[in-house]
Amino acid sequence: MSEPHPPRIRTARPADEASLARLDRVTWSYVHAVQPRPRPPYDDTFFTDRAGPREHLVAELDGRVVGYVRVVFPTPLASNAHVRQIQGFVVAEEARGRGVGRALIRAALGEARDAGARRMTLHVLGHNAPARALYESEGFVVEGVLREEFCLDGKYVDDVAMGLSLV
Repeated sequence: MSEPHPPRIRTARPADEASLARLDRVTWSYVHAVQPRPRPPYDDTFFTDRAGPREHLVAELDGRVVGYVRVVFPTPLASNAHVRQIQGFVVAEEARGRGVGRALIRAALGEARDAGARRMTLHVLGHNAPARALYESEGFVVEGVLREEFCLDGKYVDDVAMGLSLV
């Protein structure tokens, strides 16, 4: 039996927009989302002025987009330009456990380093154990916890700030 193919990681293209919007809809869960569940009629808008294709890396398996990571500047301040922040990270259910998430995170870290960034930060919901474990395994550490920052589906959830030095 042959090993599964590793994911192909690339910068998003404008033509990926509808696929990424659908991926966000089908993977939606209060495990990682603070926005309400998407409701029809669906809009295939995904990219924004602040986070276009250039700010997204996508993962493909067998030619199909199965994940993405969005990396942006956390603020528009010049004094903060050495930091990048993950502000979106999704892997399709059927692609989980195949190294897609890890490949996306490593690619994002590599691109940030290549661009001269000194730090990568992110926020993750306290109850999202799989994502937290992945981030920790890649070197991120908890830098702060906002207790009960969100009320999701009637339950209070912590917002965990994590960071990683890139130098």
